[in-house]
Amino acid sequence: MVNGEPFDIYISEERIRTRVAEMGAVLNAEYEGKAPVFVGVLNGSFIFFADLIRHITIDCEVDFIKLSSYGAEKISSGKVSILKDLNAEVKGRHIVVVEDIVDSGLSIDFLRNLILRENPASLSFVTLLMKPAMAKIDFSVDHVGFEIPPEFVIGYGLDYAQKLRNLRAVYRQRPGS
Repeated sequence: MVNGEPFDIYISEERIRTRVAEMGAVLNAEYEGKAPVFVGVLNGSFIFFADLIRHITIDCEVDFIKLSSYGAEKISSGKVSILKDLNAEVKGRHIVVVEDIVDSGLSIDFLRNLILRENPASLSFVTLLMKPAMAKIDFSVDHVGFEIPPEFVIGYGLDYAQKLRNLRAVYRQRPGS
């Protein structure tokens, strides 16, 4: 129960662990010899990002950016702002943005436009979860861990009013609640 609302396990810790390892292997092959910069989008991606980066065996750099679009709400405000900008040089580099979830797509569209202005060698997006039924973007997300329906989820970095990020699995709000 979270704020009086019931949640059930949706994606187990084991399924997540297996999928993250698979995604790491694909990224290693894709970026062999390229030394990409992996950019974690804070706060939500930090657990997924840490687990994913431990599976990366190629030379790489790590950086973080922090955006705001939700506040304490369950749905995006529709307005994206930068709370912490990148420190890494982007121009001419291979940039891999790591997100926790893509729902409306406003945040990754904002990031895409922001990063492309800096002329990277390449730009790709990795997300643990994607809600294709809600995404309003005109480009594809390169690597998706799990596609999910448009339901509210928490855990494994995803929060409810900044809480419950520490759960080891992903939980969804019980249908009809």
